[in-house]
Amino acid sequence: MQITRLFDLINHQIATYDKKVALAQKLDGQWKTYSSRDLKKIVDNLSLAFLATGIKKDDKVAIISNNRPEWNFIDLALQQIGAISVPMYPTISAEDYNYIFNHAEVKQIFVGDAEIMEKAREGSKEMDVRIISFDKLDGCEYWEDFMAKGEAGNLAELDAKKEAVKSNDLFTIIYTSGTTGRPKGVMLTHANVIHNLFAVEDRIVAPPGEGKALSFLPLCHIYERTGSFAFLYMGISIYYAESMETIGDNLKEIQPHVFNTVPRLLEKVYDKIVSKGYELTGVKKSLFFWALNLGLKYEPNKDQGGWYNFQLKLANKIIFSKWREALGGNIMQINSGASALQPRLARVFWSAGIPVCEGYGLTETSPVVSASICNLDDIRIGMVGKIVKDVQVKIAADGEILVKGPNVMQGYYKQPELTAEVIDNDGWFHTGDIGELHEVEYLKITDRKKEMFKTSGGKYIAPQPMENKFKESPVIEQIIIVGENKNYPAALIVPSILGLQDWCKHKDIPYTTDEEMLEKPEIIEKFQKEVDNLNKYFGKWEQVKRFKVLNSQWGVETGELTPTMKLKRKVIHSKFSKEIEALYS
Repeated sequence: MQITRLFDLINHQIATYDKKVALAQKLDGQWKTYSSRDLKKIVDNLSLAFLATGIKKDDKVAIISNNRPEWNFIDLALQQIGAISVPMYPTISAEDYNYIFNHAEVKQIFVGDAEIMEKAREGSKEMDVRIISFDKLDGCEYWEDFMAKGEAGNLAELDAKKEAVKSNDLFTIIYTSGTTGRPKGVMLTHANVIHNLFAVEDRIVAPPGEGKALSFLPLCHIYERTGSFAFLYMGISIYYAESMETIGDNLKEIQPHVFNTVPRLLEKVYDKIVSKGYELTGVKKSLFFWALNLGLKYEPNKDQGGWYNFQLKLANKIIFSKWREALGGNIMQINSGASALQPRLARVFWSAGIPVCEGYGLTETSPVVSASICNLDDIRIGMVGKIVKDVQVKIAADGEILVKGPNVMQGYYKQPELTAEVIDNDGWFHTGDIGELHEVEYLKITDRKKEMFKTSGGKYIAPQPMENKFKESPVIEQIIIVGENKNYPAALIVPSILGLQDWCKHKDIPYTTDEEMLEKPEIIEKFQKEVDNLNKYFGKWEQVKRFKVLNSQWGVETGELTPTMKLKRKVIHSKFSKEIEALYS
């Protein structure tokens, strides 16, 4: 059957795979599953409920919840009547909710739990909106009660509404969190995302109709959402992790073939593995670090000789097999996106038989521009894969990556002037990222255009690759390179407490409190050695001359990171202005 609207995926899945498990969620210790036919019935009833409660074509409805099947139900149900979903991060402030609710003129709001409900009420207190909850909450309409309003509806009327929805109609407005300023509403059509899911079909290696995916990245982000549409299309069962804290347990019980992630989570997995290695003793410890060092030298598409290959095969049998078991034992592909992956992590995971495939894209490009082909011949460590079909990429004179294709957004909602700033007269979308093309179609990202700065000596500093390199240190959790219009670069460092504890244990230094440890001369000396060692990878003008180790962690809730774990540079500069000034006094 022809797929021209995203909700066509439901009938496609029934006709092609008729899955017993299309979606699954763990409730009270048991997995609750929904078949392809369950999905259709629920979505149809919800579409009729929307019609019964006055929602019309092009009306806006907000979805604010952690990942769960109800999220997909609402999303697909709105699509079927031509209404437009406005997904939002559960973690943003009531003030941001208020701005988006008003800017998008939302008519209804679906919330996941009590905490989100309270924020949504605060954010919509001067508006006439209906709030419906996925959890059963006192004083709030429950989603199943809302759905019941559609049970007496007319399916023939719904079929007519579906027929009226065209491929080029908007299906969502996604407000990008951004690192500066007010969120912008990215307008995406069915056609934008359908192109993208067809374009990545050959990049997903999980078995169609049989594969399982674990989902934990926020569905309100287009990366996970387009991934979910691709899984629906390919008949891959989607299991939602209970929380970020239970991912390890969920991997073991679900044994998925694929999942999408961000580099920070892979860094944490790696750090945890290395931490376990430090706890070993004697021969076991020696074998662990022997295997790890082999992995750090690995090149997927390069034969390093019989002796290396023999050792790696042995390491896979006695060490890396345990890593694969910890991920469920069936992983065929991990897709990494949203920010740069450290090349050493890619090497280690590939050497361990855990393929990590990088991709690149933006909300404005639905999102995929390039994605790795998941095999040893085509993978290129340090690059973000090959350009996907029907998408054009060119590098501007100043190094900026420009994109053109059917995946590029329609523009920013109600902000034509901002749209004109990023989409030129020839239809090229200006990404704001700096990059290079290798071997004609492999893309490499080198920095963000707006994040580059000049020192007082007139030298350009590209902070992102530096920060990515410095985070290779096991004792550095986050780092920001500063120094615009100053005579040298400096850095604020957020320590990895777990890494620091491991190092102290290794050096027989008793660990007391974080505050006390970060004042100790031997700890400061450790950070100085790490900075000195990593400075060697950069030109003299780029090297970090001074740094400050902070006794605080950066997060989404505290405002230093976006929900996709990118640095909010202006926020950090403002919040730690005294510490930055002290680096130049």
